[in-house]
Amino acid sequence: MDLDDTLVALADETRRSILKRLASGDARVTEVAAPFGISLNSVSKHIRLLERAGLVRRRVAGRDHFLSLEPGPFDELTQWMLKTREFWSARLDALDAALRADDAIAKAAKSPKSPNPPKPPHPRRSK
Repeated sequence: MDLDDTLVALADETRRSILKRLASGDARVTEVAAPFGISLNSVSKHIRLLERAGLVRRRVAGRDHFLSLEPGPFDELTQWMLKTREFWSARLDALDAALRADDAIAKAAKSPKSPNPPKPPHPRRSK
């Protein structure tokens, strides 16, 4: 299963709708195709793309073709998304810290210098 294939398959609303339907249970190809205002042949092309991505499995029983959802690619996609999120969160946290440090330096450079602290009085000499 390839992440690119998974992402391409999920990029289309019709294919996402097919997956949503299959999330509630197995279904015949004709049942899956029924709600769409496109030909059975067009829906079959979407299903084949989902099969190539490993998101859908087809089981043939006589003349009926049953489709079921395959969770494996979703698990891989979830792992990739979590790793990507961790990476970018760390990068953005580092950027935030760098920007805060720059702001603090700029603020310190603009603030008026504090006067020199008073010098302690000279000790008196005794006569």
